[in-house]
Amino acid sequence: MQLQVLNSPFNQEQAELLNRLLPTLTEPQRFWLSGYLAAGQPVAGASVSEISAQSTVKAISKEVTILYGSQTGNAQKLAENAGKTLTAQGFQVTVSSMSDFKPNSLKKVQNLLIVVSTHGEGEPPDNALSFHEFLHGKRAPKLDNLRFSVLSLGDSSYEFFCQTGKEFDLRLADLGGTRLSPRVDCDVDFEEPAAKWLEAVLGSLNEGQGESAAPAQAAAPQAQVVETVYSRTNPFQAEVLENINLNGRGSNKETRHLEISLEGSGLTYEPGDIVGIYPTNDPALVDMLLQELKWNPDETVTVNKDGETRPLKEALTSHFEITTLTKPVLEQASKLSANEGLKELVSPENRNKLKEYVTGRDLLDLVRDFGPFDVPAQELVSILRKMPPRLYSIASSLSANPEEVHLTIGAVRYEAHGRDRKGVCSTLCAERLEPGDTLPIFIQNNKHFKMPESPDTPIIMVGPGTGIAPFRSFMQEREETGVQGKSWMFFGDQHFVTDFLYQTEWQKWLKDGVLTRMDVAFSRDTAEKVYVQHRMLEQGKELFKWLEEGAAVYVCGDKNNMAKDVHNALIEVIEKEGNMSREKAEEYVAEMKKQKRYQRDVY
Repeated sequence: MQLQVLNSPFNQEQAELLNRLLPTLTEPQRFWLSGYLAAGQPVAGASVSEISAQSTVKAISKEVTILYGSQTGNAQKLAENAGKTLTAQGFQVTVSSMSDFKPNSLKKVQNLLIVVSTHGEGEPPDNALSFHEFLHGKRAPKLDNLRFSVLSLGDSSYEFFCQTGKEFDLRLADLGGTRLSPRVDCDVDFEEPAAKWLEAVLGSLNEGQGESAAPAQAAAPQAQVVETVYSRTNPFQAEVLENINLNGRGSNKETRHLEISLEGSGLTYEPGDIVGIYPTNDPALVDMLLQELKWNPDETVTVNKDGETRPLKEALTSHFEITTLTKPVLEQASKLSANEGLKELVSPENRNKLKEYVTGRDLLDLVRDFGPFDVPAQELVSILRKMPPRLYSIASSLSANPEEVHLTIGAVRYEAHGRDRKGVCSTLCAERLEPGDTLPIFIQNNKHFKMPESPDTPIIMVGPGTGIAPFRSFMQEREETGVQGKSWMFFGDQHFVTDFLYQTEWQKWLKDGVLTRMDVAFSRDTAEKVYVQHRMLEQGKELFKWLEEGAAVYVCGDKNNMAKDVHNALIEVIEKEGNMSREKAEEYVAEMKKQKRYQRDVY
């Protein structure tokens, strides 16, 4: 078709020029010209590939999906914070728990951010299990159009550090996804690497939109987790009001009941939430370490990346973790030591020996076994991890105890490698904490361990030992609010006489009807050890009846043994009383999880 003034927006001279030019163009020249015009006239000298890239950029979605897998709430809070930051940058953001996300929607997602913790020995958190299974199964779709990035949370004192995040990262790439930015693995001190990860993600997303990466720099400070004046990064100095031993005389255990004041903090919480405590190391252990290293306790050292300094003794007491060894710490220590044994221990072929060595040992062991470390104090303390907070389930209801929070903490003491060992925070509370002293604390919301929305929903609680803590909170809340729904408690410990924690309170709740029924198991009072899972199996018929009525099940306590045994007992009850196959019983439990009728606070 010939261009004319009447059928085009060109004047006569332009139309004549184009009519002479167009018939002479080759196909590549026509393509280049169309791209040139569509792209809005780029700078002279732009290549066909550059034109094509600019056209592709405009097709990239501004929608971002953030999925989190979180056991204690850290990953969730980081995901929600990232969502707020991205929204402020003009992106349309969806933040969701992996358990609430429909896996079949994954192939529609173009920009995906994964924030996930690793629980136990390399296992996904409870609310990430189903999505993790889907993604690693045969039904997982090809994701050639996906751009993604993974933020992984973990603890380097465990062998499978950040394992879940690593698995998500590799699997998404295997399915065809392209990384927006490299995966970042965070240790217990996760705030700074998480902020840098978000900054890198923002830069990549902004580049994908054809924009400058500069806004990512402005967004970086927002990547800090801050919701109230007092937080994980700015703990509240809370006064201890009460500190008593719950166990009777002659018990093998020491369980402390702490009542802590929140007055003036503005901190609030709900049943199921968590308190974080920043403890101090045992002064005796610090003194032994200083003596072994022959260091001046008053020497000044830098304690963080902001350049803050403290006397060495104070730094080792309050700022650094000295009771746990990790693979990264030993690897860094080997660079500061001439000891060939240490260098051999951290070599790749001695992976199992290294794992065996770090178990139950601390920094003093390292210094004694592989010293001397003839380096300045600053070099050695620089390889240590920042003191991580210790997390405890709250054992009180705020409505029943205004401006207070109660905790149930079992003192940890054991012997290993020829020395007595102590839990850092638990023995601080048991041995060195008096009423009137203060503790640096923060509140951590735990959305994955909440009472049912409907007050009429029956609840079944399983919490042996200190796992009883959140259920004391549940009962106080139900008593305070007058909830009429049925409740059933399974509690266990060693001895009835000395270890029945909060016995008089449970008896009163039973008498008043706040608690419907209670089954107990005291393992050392009978010839054959009986635990809570055995009581569940004994009461299987009634237990299944409650489940069929819509009861929600809550489990708190030891993950490695108790929680697994209770989980298996639950499946056995459903299988037997529901007359189901094992597979159907497992599906029943999986459906309970989806409905948030099976929640666990395990550690």
